[in-house]
Amino acid sequence: MIRLTNTAQHYAWGSKTAISDLWGLPATSEPVAESWMGTHPSAPSRVMTEDGQVGLDVFIAADAQAALGPDVLARFGRQLPYLLKLIAAERPLSLQVHPDLEQARRGFAAEEAAGIPLDARHRNYRDRNHKPELVYALTPFEALCGFRAPHRGAAVLAGLDAPLARQLHDLLVGQRSTQGIRAAFTQLLEPATRPAPAEVRAVAQACAARLAEGSPCPRSDQVVALLANAYPGDPGVVTSLLLNPVTLQPGEAMYVPAGGVHTYLHGLGVEIMASSDNVLRAGLTPKHVDVDELLATVDYVPTAPVRIAPEVFHRATRVFYAPVDDFELSVTTLENDLVQPLPGRGPRILLCLDGELSLVSSGGGRITLCRGESLFAPACDGALTVRGRGSVVQADVP
Repeated sequence: MIRLTNTAQHYAWGSKTAISDLWGLPATSEPVAESWMGTHPSAPSRVMTEDGQVGLDVFIAADAQAALGPDVLARFGRQLPYLLKLIAAERPLSLQVHPDLEQARRGFAAEEAAGIPLDARHRNYRDRNHKPELVYALTPFEALCGFRAPHRGAAVLAGLDAPLARQLHDLLVGQRSTQGIRAAFTQLLEPATRPAPAEVRAVAQACAARLAEGSPCPRSDQVVALLANAYPGDPGVVTSLLLNPVTLQPGEAMYVPAGGVHTYLHGLGVEIMASSDNVLRAGLTPKHVDVDELLATVDYVPTAPVRIAPEVFHRATRVFYAPVDDFELSVTTLENDLVQPLPGRGPRILLCLDGELSLVSSGGGRITLCRGESLFAPACDGALTVRGRGSVVQADVP
């Protein structure tokens, strides 16, 4: 086992306090939106070796057989297949979709052939990987995820005194199927039909008026108000009325598949995903939006948010199994000083959420983690046990 030093991402929507507090540090002068734990080339974790500090990707590549184990090495190559993050949303993120594996490979190859630099603002694909993800809430966590059923979307839009709302309502009533969702979503994004800022503001004002009068859809109207304040005039404000609102309580988790349109509105959580930074944006952002690529990626089938119910392992651990081969997440909480085995195998990353915990490997290695600290356990370390008082998150490969 070896300790990790991780990279903070200072995106504008982040918090100046949430992640810093978990690290036991004072508030920062600029927002800290994420902390990445893994080997993604955009921001690999670092470890201290006899030769000095190196990237976790370099450390693993030096002896991939020992670090990853033969099974993971054969399936995923010489890098970790997952990326673990802390995420702190003080303001809403971009409305976004992630590609599936085939599309990511095709899109990356096309942009490489076109000579677009990896760090170019208009680059869509930073790597060849898909990006399904799971978010585990540490505080109440607000999000939008997946399309509502057309009849429900129509009901939310009904009665809003704004021309754009009436147009979208009629589209959903006239096509009570996936085609209605596609038509409404496309109208909000396509350059030829994209609403002007004044049209978006009219919908936001109509939602505010309805909320003041005792709205039948108060949660949806409140989300519109939140987004309109953060991104005035952006069509994503209106798009939110087509999506499912979600609140995760601490300890709950949600899975977002490739193709699933979503945004996170507020809260602190742990994310685990396939090791990728591929994001296609629909709005609510000053960053690059590629409408054609995004519309080709979105899954328009209405679906309820996928909440993952955990399975219990040895009483103290809850394991969240996502329907992918790249990752799984477990959370172990100890309230006494008994030794508990940890699930999982292969290459693991562990992050202490609170307390002080002692980790021991079957090979005899021992590390104590305190709140906010993390480590990498290579496959060759074998089974792990934990002792102490506190909570630890573990990422591993199924």
